[in-house]
Amino acid sequence: MVCTIDIKQPCLLLYPLPQWQIIEQKLTTLSSMNPAERRLQRLLLGHAEDCSMDKNGRLLIAPTLRQHADLNKKLMLIGQLNKFEIWSEAAWQAQVAEDMAAEQQDVALSDRLQDFSL
Repeated sequence: MVCTIDIKQPCLLLYPLPQWQIIEQKLTTLSSMNPAERRLQRLLLGHAEDCSMDKNGRLLIAPTLRQHADLNKKLMLIGQLNKFEIWSEAAWQAQVAEDMAAEQQDVALSDRLQDFSL
């Protein structure tokens, strides 16, 4: 597994290696001459760390990554199809509250969401 920072949220992104290789391939297509593209490469690749599990099944996360997401004792592992997000419990609860409030205010759905059913 490979772990890196989320550049938009105070959480980490944890990818199974095959999914991370797809992300790496996409990053190689970006231009190192374009400042925004270079910045994205630098942030995602520069923080990427291989993660392994210890003999007790705990995921070992580098201190710099833990600091980015303010991970202490309680954390949340959130499945997101091709990856996981790792949040501190407090940040996750705040994000859920923010998302729920935004959903209650949004009455106009995008075309894609109008046809989406659960």
